[in-house]
Order: sequence, then structure tokens, then C-alpha cells
Amino acid sequence: MAPTASGAEMTTPAGTTALRVAAGVGLLHAASSLYWALGGTWLLQTVGAAADALEAHGTLVSSLALALIAAVKALAAALPLLVHRGRLARLRRPVRALSWIGGTFLLLYGGANTVVAAAVLSGVLHVSGSVDRASMFGHLLLWDPLFALWGACLLLGLARSHDRAGSV
Repeated sequence: MAPTASGAEMTTPAGTTALRVAAGVGLLHAASSLYWALGGTWLLQTVGAAADALEAHGTLVSSLALALIAAVKALAAALPLLVHRGRLARLRRPVRALSWIGGTFLLLYGGANTVVAAAVLSGVLHVSGSVDRASMFGHLLLWDPLFALWGACLLLGLARSHDRAGSV
């Protein structure tokens, strides 16, 4: 393993690449939420009931909620890479610890929802009532695989980088 520019962490090239990909995927998720917060509608039908629930509370509430979601996603995407690069050194331990938890959640959430969407669309899993096919396809082909990819890359990047003392 070679030291990063800051010298605070040791990492493999694959670890750095994985953290970069994780940040990019997370920022893509954040950008879509921000786009919808600003009134955009492209691909909104692919997220389903969550978007409908926000819209039921009115434009201002849904815009504020989506802007907050975008900000949280952007922070969650950027902080692990910033810490890895030696910035925000005081936050290294809590950011890495939260990143392990978040990466695990993203991988399991995205993976499980991708499988469920595939099962529903293929008829293996039957649900009562009607199925929002646009939403199911969005979750199968875009949103949930991106969540799983974000989580997998984040976990790989964390596993391939560590403090010289070996903590978190």
C-alpha cells in the first residue's frame, strides 16, 4: 500500500478509485434530488410513492424536503473522500465509522430493493393492488442499483484504506 498525499492513511489504488466512484454516484443521487427540489420533473415518475407523498404536502414543503435530502446525500458522498484525501482530519474517525454504517445500509437497501423490483416485474412476487410499473422499472434499472453501487464502492474504499495505526 502506498500512502495518500496527506500521509494520514494508507491505501491501494483500488481503494482510492472505489472512494471516487462512491462519491460520484452519491453526488449523482444528490443532483437528481436537487433538480427535483428546483422544480424539475424528468425521471420523477421513476421514484414512485415517495415523490407522490412529498407532492401531497405542497410545492414548498416538497421542495424543502428534497433540498434537504440533496444536501444530506451530497455530504454523505463527499465527506469520506475528503477525509481520505487528508482534509477534515479531526472528523476522520466519526466519518469513517458512519461511512461503514452508511455503506452497509446503502448496499443492503439498494440490493434488496433491486431484487424486489425484479421479482414484482417478473411476476415471481405478487402484490395486492396495482403496480406502478414506471416506478418499479426506475428502482430496478436506476435508483436502487445506484444505491447498491454507492454502498459497495464506499465499503471497498474503506476496506482498502486505513490509518497507519489500523483504526477504523
